[in-house]
Amino acid sequence: MTTDEVILGIDFGGTKVALGLADRDGKLLHTHRLDTDAEAGAEQVVSRALSRADALLAEFGGRLSAVGVVSPGIVLDDRILLAPNVPGWESLRLRELVAARYSVPIAVGTDVKAAALAEWKWGALAGADPAVFVSLGTGIGAALVVGGRVLGGAHGAAGELGYNLRSPFGTEGFASGAAPLEEAVGGKGLGDRASALFGRPVGAGELFGLARDNAQAKELVTAALDELSMHVANLAILIDAERIAVGGGMVRSGEVVLPVLRDRLAHAVPFPPELVMATFDQEGALLGAIALALGG
Repeated sequence: MTTDEVILGIDFGGTKVALGLADRDGKLLHTHRLDTDAEAGAEQVVSRALSRADALLAEFGGRLSAVGVVSPGIVLDDRILLAPNVPGWESLRLRELVAARYSVPIAVGTDVKAAALAEWKWGALAGADPAVFVSLGTGIGAALVVGGRVLGGAHGAAGELGYNLRSPFGTEGFASGAAPLEEAVGGKGLGDRASALFGRPVGAGELFGLARDNAQAKELVTAALDELSMHVANLAILIDAERIAVGGGMVRSGEVVLPVLRDRLAHAVPFPPELVMATFDQEGALLGAIALALGG
């Protein structure tokens, strides 16, 4: 037990919720994960997460001084835009639900942008300006750090790379309910295409493994990485990035992903940025929630 100040961070994901207690330097002291159980709806996810947070505080002690909460999508006070596929998530009043539980300052934000903040404060993007964090997981996204601040954009949607168009002839886009690039090269999209190709469930991680020896899998992975690398290079050209950090589940296949990105950057970008692995693997967004609670 301790009487020191602690910060509570909560990272709501599509399949998992990560919780952590940290000190005021951002050092994680205790963490816990639980299943989202998305099909049961949004409010039960929040309720179970807050109950577990209460248990962490009771077990490990400390005086709670602030809470940071992050989620996929653009977190507003009364709803979440571009929300994940969890029933009811888009109408969730996330800050209000957390504030009803804890009488301390509450900070909320987007998970990818929060992870970028953590990388800039404590990780692979420290000292870089401008810097880019690219998240390659079930979905894909990016966050831009300029002058030490994560760029939100006019509507909080800066860096929503998954909505990029793939072709000048494409007719699918946000208005039709599509996220064209994410559906093509994100982990879920790759898994769906691999499953159709092999006639059985195949996740993105398995696909990358199969690509070492299977010609069809290799062709699918190569095409996806070629397309992804083009968009990352265009982003680097647009903002003249000094450094790009890549995180997310697909980076567990970093020996395949990073060389393709690095080669494209070297050949396409006038001033190629440094390309590095993100420092924080599974805890980037959670640490980002802590960083937001600490004032960004």
